[in-house]
Amino acid sequence: MKIGLISDTHSYLDREILEFFEPVDEIWHAGDIGDLATARSLQEVRPLIAVHGNIDDMRIRALFPVEQVLEREGLTVFITHIGGYPGRYAPGIEKKLKVIKPGLFICGHSHILKVMPDRVNNLLFINPGAAGHAGFHAMRTLVRLEIDNGRVRDLEVVELGKRGKIKPAVNGAGLRS
Repeated sequence: MKIGLISDTHSYLDREILEFFEPVDEIWHAGDIGDLATARSLQEVRPLIAVHGNIDDMRIRALFPVEQVLEREGLTVFITHIGGYPGRYAPGIEKKLKVIKPGLFICGHSHILKVMPDRVNNLLFINPGAAGHAGFHAMRTLVRLEIDNGRVRDLEVVELGKRGKIKPAVNGAGLRS
């Protein structure tokens, strides 16, 4: 199963993002979607599994929970927006990891791409970085991976270009320069 990971769009999608996700089976969004138009644009490409983030309004929060626990191809996956990272998890996350026991933990919020093992909790941690323009990140990023027989493989990172170099938005919202 092929998965596209995205986070922190903050109401912005460009065509390159949608094209990158065409070959995936599902898109997983780790929060700070920004608006319903962004979610709908992603849903037009592939099924969307998402969590809401701290900037998302009540309409987004009504559609997408704060956490998702999934089972895909024998792999338990835990997704939330504010999660920290191995060795510096956000309050309460370590306890949830011990209960859920995911093989893959995904979060957003920091706007910084990170892919790293957590040997203490026996999982792979991924923060796909930020795909939008709002924030302090320098490079916009996405991740694509495959889940096969309980394992993550063929992980790809795509750099979409520097933040602030705005291409026309495909979702009717987006940021204006």
